[in-house]
Amino acid sequence: MSEENESSVFNVLKRIDDNIWEVPIDYMPGMRVPGRIFVSEHLLSILEKETIDQVANVATLPGILKYSMAMPDAHLGYGFSIGGVAAFDKETGVISPGGVGFDINCGVRLIRTNLSENDVRPKLSTLLDDLFEAIPTGVGSKSRIRVSDAELDDIFVNGVQWAVDNGYGVKADVDNCESAGKIPGADPSKVSIKARKRGRPQLGTLGSGNHFLEVQYVDKIYDEEAASAFGLREGQITFMIHCGSRGAGHQICTDHLQVLTQASRKYNITLPDKQLACAPAQSPEAQDYFKAMLCAANYAWVNRHVIMHWTREVFEKTFAEEFGDLGMDLVYDVAHNIAKLEEHDVDGRKTEVYVHRKGATRAFAPGHPDLPEVYRTIGQPVIIPGSMGTASYVLRSTKESMDISFGSACHGAGRVMSRKSAKRDLQGEQIREELSLKGIQVRASQPSLIAEEAPEVYKSSSEVVDVVHELGIATKVARLLPMGVIKG
Repeated sequence: MSEENESSVFNVLKRIDDNIWEVPIDYMPGMRVPGRIFVSEHLLSILEKETIDQVANVATLPGILKYSMAMPDAHLGYGFSIGGVAAFDKETGVISPGGVGFDINCGVRLIRTNLSENDVRPKLSTLLDDLFEAIPTGVGSKSRIRVSDAELDDIFVNGVQWAVDNGYGVKADVDNCESAGKIPGADPSKVSIKARKRGRPQLGTLGSGNHFLEVQYVDKIYDEEAASAFGLREGQITFMIHCGSRGAGHQICTDHLQVLTQASRKYNITLPDKQLACAPAQSPEAQDYFKAMLCAANYAWVNRHVIMHWTREVFEKTFAEEFGDLGMDLVYDVAHNIAKLEEHDVDGRKTEVYVHRKGATRAFAPGHPDLPEVYRTIGQPVIIPGSMGTASYVLRSTKESMDISFGSACHGAGRVMSRKSAKRDLQGEQIREELSLKGIQVRASQPSLIAEEAPEVYKSSSEVVDVVHELGIATKVARLLPMGVIKG
């Protein structure tokens, strides 16, 4: 942040708490609610002014409730900031693709095992080679499976239940996905032929960018009770999958953005940024987008599910045991980049709202009926991955999250360097070598992808997680350190 921007921002923002900064309602004309940015003083000092402007922009949208929010990993995005959260009244609010993003239901799932670091380290190189071969990665990668149009409809509507019914995974996997891996209301008729064409060959592919499959070990336990409930212990091998809805979701967003751009004018919605194209939540245009977005969300859950299945197969081959005997159970799967119709307490009244989480993770309180029964008492697992080569964290949700952030937490570390700058300034092979010296092996289709996702390209995952922990949105349970990373 420049000195001029830093001075202006610190003069205007109101400090509510050590980690809460308010964007006042008069920061920008037309704001309906204040903004809330959840960052430490240091994280605020490296936040772009444009990200703060985006928080204010979102606060101008009709029907927004309480605050326009940004999580500790916030940075500049399309329309909403990455890390942006906002809730809109079901009847008077809007739905905006800019509050979801192009990679609909980009999300993370964590799988535990009975293996220890000592079991895996001697076989790590072979394991990563086999995983890299088994799981299609990179831009335009094609799946090992092909689905018909009828099967694609089934995937859009039924999510991970399709995967289990077709031999990918087991019923317990469904139970441990957010929303059971399927949000009702998806309508395949709202998905274009082009989106379908892009989605059919990509089911079960990792993609590119910040997507990854990572073999990790549990380095530290902070909360023994929650760790036990999540099946985690020190020294244990886990693996994490991060990807989304691939070309299907991107095309669905692109298609409906065009419609909603026109709808914004049709419904006389004044926008400070055209990237916030939206329509009244109950309008045909908004509902068509929402139903298509749910198709992409359900597709993304299946995508991660198929990748998990193939990862289990590689582990079975490497260790000559069935995945059940290896204890390869799904801990949880969380969605980012999604809008969901939820009930929240707003000013003492139960209210149905469309919560937009753009680069943010759901963190529902203990006791919430939407949590799997196995976690209902302890709270939702909140999975926050680090950047390549840095720590990831598992947290547990708290009851305070519902009041602070509509049950939302951050989704990762957050970029501080663009991909273009990273490729210009960093050398992928050098980063690979540096990580290797730290005991972390990397597989990627090309060195530039390693440069784009280098640890220094991101904020400190530990600092970001500390903010969430200190705010009480979610509290730390376990720290996971990488051993091997597969990039697209």
